[in-house]
Amino acid sequence: MAKAQSNVDRIHDRLRHMAADFEFKPDERINESTLATQLDASRTPIREALNRLVAEGYLTFQSGRGFFCRSLSPKRILDLYEARAAIECEAVRRSIERASDADIMAVVEHLDETEPAYDKIDDPVELLAMDEDFHVRLAKLSGNDELVRMLENLNGRIRYVRLINLKNLRSDRPVTIGEDANLSVHRTILSALSDRDVSRAIRATRNHIERRREEATEAVRIAYSQLYVPAD
Repeated sequence: MAKAQSNVDRIHDRLRHMAADFEFKPDERINESTLATQLDASRTPIREALNRLVAEGYLTFQSGRGFFCRSLSPKRILDLYEARAAIECEAVRRSIERASDADIMAVVEHLDETEPAYDKIDDPVELLAMDEDFHVRLAKLSGNDELVRMLENLNGRIRYVRLINLKNLRSDRPVTIGEDANLSVHRTILSALSDRDVSRAIRATRNHIERRREEATEAVRIAYSQLYVPAD
């Protein structure tokens, strides 16, 4: 039983990455037989993994038709950004209530170690991983495992668009500076968190996320061109 479950977990992990990266085109029907051959697996664990991905929002299911990749549209992405803002702002609120000074300082020290490298890294995948890691660390300060789980799910579902956005930011202009002139956006949030200033921490968090939300429509347009127009 453990072996079978491990096989489902392996397939689920692989399919989740494929769905997150839109290796399945938006709204494309998933061919289970092709996947079974591609992943060297039987239809049963493939079907279980696909059902998990439906529950997680990566795929959809239509009775009598099968599984489909999720849509990619500005509205869907904006909905995800709004959900992310709500979750992260609540996590920040709970972190101020519950996190110890030592726990907050640990995140500050982590930022001290990683921030100098941020401007020197050109790989958007690595940049995004650093950003997601920081926000998950913040969410964990809330002591609420469900908030962390929901944030990680949302991160996966908007990752493709965020990667495109990061590429644009790096090619067009320097990294955005936070509302305090000498502080990065992340440090602005941490400064408010350390001061136990709820309104300032929530404002900084929401502004940070909504700046990226406003660029979602253009990022979706670019995503479609990359997914459907062959590279030269």
